[in-house]
Amino acid sequence: MRLLDKRIISHFDFLLIIFVLPLVMLSYHLISETNELLANKQLMYYSLSLILFFIVFFLPIRRRLGIIPILYWFGIILLVAVELFGISKLGAKRWIELPFINATIQPSELIKPVFILMLAYLIHLRQPPEKGYGLKDFIYFSFYILLPFVLIAKEPDLGTALLLLLVGYGILFLIGVNWKIWVTIVIVLGVSSPFIYSYGIKDYQKKRIHDFIIAEKPSYHVQQSIIAIGSGGLSGKDSNEATQTQLKFLPISTSDFIFAYLVERYGFLGAIGLIVVYTLLILHLLSINYFFKDDYVVKVFASGLALLIFLNMSVNILMVIGFAPVVGIPLPLFSYGGSSFVNFIITFAILENLIAFRYIDLYR
Repeated sequence: MRLLDKRIISHFDFLLIIFVLPLVMLSYHLISETNELLANKQLMYYSLSLILFFIVFFLPIRRRLGIIPILYWFGIILLVAVELFGISKLGAKRWIELPFINATIQPSELIKPVFILMLAYLIHLRQPPEKGYGLKDFIYFSFYILLPFVLIAKEPDLGTALLLLLVGYGILFLIGVNWKIWVTIVIVLGVSSPFIYSYGIKDYQKKRIHDFIIAEKPSYHVQQSIIAIGSGGLSGKDSNEATQTQLKFLPISTSDFIFAYLVERYGFLGAIGLIVVYTLLILHLLSINYFFKDDYVVKVFASGLALLIFLNMSVNILMVIGFAPVVGIPLPLFSYGGSSFVNFIITFAILENLIAFRYIDLYR
């Protein structure tokens, strides 16, 4: 047992934890400055995440790869249940109410790690040929990518749906698909994009795109965010002088627009520091492709997690500075909230499990 413990510890990826900790600590510091009640709630989410991390980390995932399709299809059933029995908030039906405990779950969040794990499992079974996947394999993988995309977009939650779509096809791009397929997709999308805009999206989504492209000035949220960022200057302000946040001019400053508060407090240098930490984390995850060349489960899952963090971070920051439409995508591991944070921690736990137990629990 002692040897087993040593082997687990020796293969545990501590760099992932080292990159995540500054994000968590700085996030809690900013939230506690703004709202102590929310900070205490966030501590509860941290505690729950820590417990779930250890539970997931010690699950026999490698010895039970066959359960992954069951989890995937269970997630699909939950997404269908949203359409049939879900509850609506602010015009969107995204939640399922749990009986007896007066709580709700959001299947579109829960399916993210399972979605990446399913692609890892499928690619493990169908490893890419030397010249990349052909059309038959591409269509096969596309079915598992497009199914949750359609169900989530129908809620409607186009932001999350597009996120999963980009992660799924981003994984295939990194693993290897024949270049002719990508060229064909680009041409088809270019030709069909006017029809997709006219008939494939809802009126409020068209309005968001129209307002973003044509509007003379950004929305109130983005205006206040840009003011907060500009007032931060090079090195930021003291907490009492961060008037955009303290006087509540900056909306949702602890969640979707927490990046603007960070820049108001710590200036341009603070923003660069945060982006550097994210970049190191993403590059480290992508470097796993090099160190685990023949382990497609680890390669795909690490690549998917890197893409998920990169896309969440990019969209959130671009939204906050007015370079992207306002969508409800939080800054990963940084914005206030339970579902997104817990989900990312579980995803990290799965990756750590796949790495740490790679020599102990061999694939069947």
